[in-house]
Amino acid sequence: MNESILITGANIGLGKETARQLALKKETKKIILFCRNQARAEAAKNELEKQTGKKIFEIIIGDVLDVNSVRKAVEKIKEPIDAVILNAGGMVGKTAAKITSSGMNELAATNILGHVVLVDELIKHDKLKKAVLSVSAEAVPGVKLLGMKPVAMKTSSVDEFAGVLDGSYFGNKFDVTQAYGYVKYVTTLWTLSMARKYPNLKFVVVSPGNTKGTLAPNYLPPAMRFMLKNLMMPVVFPLMGNMVHELEVGAKRFVDGISDDRYKSGVFYASAAGKLSGDLVDQSTFYTDLKNTSFQDNADIAIHRFIK
Repeated sequence: MNESILITGANIGLGKETARQLALKKETKKIILFCRNQARAEAAKNELEKQTGKKIFEIIIGDVLDVNSVRKAVEKIKEPIDAVILNAGGMVGKTAAKITSSGMNELAATNILGHVVLVDELIKHDKLKKAVLSVSAEAVPGVKLLGMKPVAMKTSSVDEFAGVLDGSYFGNKFDVTQAYGYVKYVTTLWTLSMARKYPNLKFVVVSPGNTKGTLAPNYLPPAMRFMLKNLMMPVVFPLMGNMVHELEVGAKRFVDGISDDRYKSGVFYASAAGKLSGDLVDQSTFYTDLKNTSFQDNADIAIHRFIK
């Protein structure tokens, strides 16, 4: 039972809806909205209070792209929290390949850098009591029906993972839709490594699935974005079954993943093979690289190369 939960990227989309759903659980006493922008965070807080009738929302400002910003944010957390949902991230867009001050490309830094620092700092200062939920995607095991190939690395070495994080792995052609799957693979493996490193805490990975109302389609190339918004989402996916769901369903995956004992530490839960919606299943049952503890540890080491 989690009484206090911190959610990154909580002012919009899945993060905000997750906060709303958690607030309606009787055991929830405090929700920290971890956001970059004060004005947007305040607007989200006000709306959530109106929607839920609860005055349990707090704001902490921090930028997951900035290691020092995250460390300063953790200093503001005075009492230990039960759980963290690492929701901030996404495909980023045109600047995805840009190298940040950390040495990671912006896509990797947005999805990984600040989250790893956040968890490391919370643990270091004994401010995390129970659970961490990382967000991944069906892009990791792939979805054959949509032409999404599984992530397939040659060695899954430390150097190869570092190449994903700085973009060199992809050579001169950086395709954000492809790179996104690889970045989420690194995120997933890091989380699984943490589950082994800290057996007293629950580290679970969950994909929200193909969720309507998120910003992800906005970051796709124009032609692909048009097809997804105007044909695939409203027409094709509903006909195919288990390929799309509402925002509330995607957020409920996070709520269940962090709250329900059915979802175990050290497991990546997402849709069944070839699907983007429906019941959550253990992805390692058909994507076996997730079980490789050497790959998990290599991902962890590679990430920490970029954290100073």
